[in-house]
Amino acid sequence: MERAAQVKAGLSAGAGTGDGPGQASAPAGVEPRGRADGPAAPGSPDAARDTAGGPETDAGPEGAPAPGRRNLVAATVGNALEWYDWNVYALMAPFFATKFFVAGGVGTALMSSLAVFAVGFVARPVGGLVMGVISDRRGRRTAMLVSIALMAAGSLIIGLTPDYGTVGVLAPVLLVTARLVQGLSAGGEFAAAAAYLVESAPTGRKGLYSSFLYIGNLAGTLLASGLGALLALLLEHDAMQSWGWRIPFIVGGVAALVLGVLRRGMDETLGGEARRAAARDGLFAPLRRNARAVLTLCGLTAGATVVYYTWIVGLPARATAEAGVSRGHALLATTLAQLALLAALPAAGMLADRIGPRRMVMVFAGGFAVAGVPLHALAGVSFGGLLTAEITGLLLFSGYGATAALVMAELFPRGARGTGIGLPYAATVAAFGGTAPYVGLWASDHAPDMAFPAYVAVLCAVTFLVARFRLAPDRPAPPPARGPHARG
Repeated sequence: MERAAQVKAGLSAGAGTGDGPGQASAPAGVEPRGRADGPAAPGSPDAARDTAGGPETDAGPEGAPAPGRRNLVAATVGNALEWYDWNVYALMAPFFATKFFVAGGVGTALMSSLAVFAVGFVARPVGGLVMGVISDRRGRRTAMLVSIALMAAGSLIIGLTPDYGTVGVLAPVLLVTARLVQGLSAGGEFAAAAAYLVESAPTGRKGLYSSFLYIGNLAGTLLASGLGALLALLLEHDAMQSWGWRIPFIVGGVAALVLGVLRRGMDETLGGEARRAAARDGLFAPLRRNARAVLTLCGLTAGATVVYYTWIVGLPARATAEAGVSRGHALLATTLAQLALLAALPAAGMLADRIGPRRMVMVFAGGFAVAGVPLHALAGVSFGGLLTAEITGLLLFSGYGATAALVMAELFPRGARGTGIGLPYAATVAAFGGTAPYVGLWASDHAPDMAFPAYVAVLCAVTFLVARFRLAPDRPAPPPARGPHARG
């Protein structure tokens, strides 16, 4: 039990993370093949959905101007702010816990505030479904505007809510409400942004554009950690507990509102015909019609999300508990590894454009199936072992992180991507990724030493098999388009 307590103490030092695939791009003017089990039969419902989306061309749907780098920036920066707002809660919880929960001691208040953090994970699948439907029926831009507005509202509510001593029980009620709103937002952002990045990518650069989904995720996580650390250094502990903890929430909320204006200028990538066809569809019809693609997405996501949460949160806790690595050094190792991943993602995306995303996912999953257990053991040896395991693991993860948006988007017909990705992805992350640190904590006290890393390796083996047998073979991407469309 003492060992479990040490690991739990290490977990409290790590912030919650954000998070968190198909075939290569079709040539310009040709609809992607979509499902790995081949094109839909003529006249079938799937064929209707495929046709409704229209061809994916650099010129955009319905003759719209070609989406360019402005759209990429708006989608990525907005995504970064989404995950900044999502993660800053876990970082600031130790400072504001006693402001909202007064029953019991400091530890009880902290546990209550972290339980509210978990509430956000419960709301994410609902957000994935609701925002996915909005994405397919009202367009990607509308879904991303609603998403960032919800995240801004949640952050501002937390940052501006008076404490328990001022408004009584209304304080924790508002806190829970705000976290539910943020969960709805986070659940919907991934699907809309993934579809948008792939659909707005120029010919031959879908892998590169896809990589910006996790670039935004990581940038937001690092920004939240950096601002939290800066405030903790500049302000006295009493000041942080009194009012300093509110600053990151207010900054994030205001910035999200500003980015909402930027997102209003984004081009829409889903044509009106596809949106009208989706509006005539039943709520769960796209999921039933693309059931194989849904199962494929879940199989691909399970291994990846467990790896991500384990490497970002669980490994530093293991090093602190077993190798005596200080929390500061454990945080440093994780930060350096995330910076390495941030640098590797665009390179991995460009490599995917050359060799195909299926191979990239297989390298990630196969690498962890083989090396996951020894890397996990290495992290518990010393600071050097932790740093090596973190960087090696996250560089392997770049094979998935850079291609996740592309692979998931091309599993589904264009008019069903929001719904098809939203609910299955959010539910899989909540079930496997959100529970990974706590499953690891339980296993450290009740199971053999390497049981949890073996569990991670098995899930990655499943992801490898799903990629090998359920994704269509890679084919070379066409060369990047020349001229104004290529420049964006």
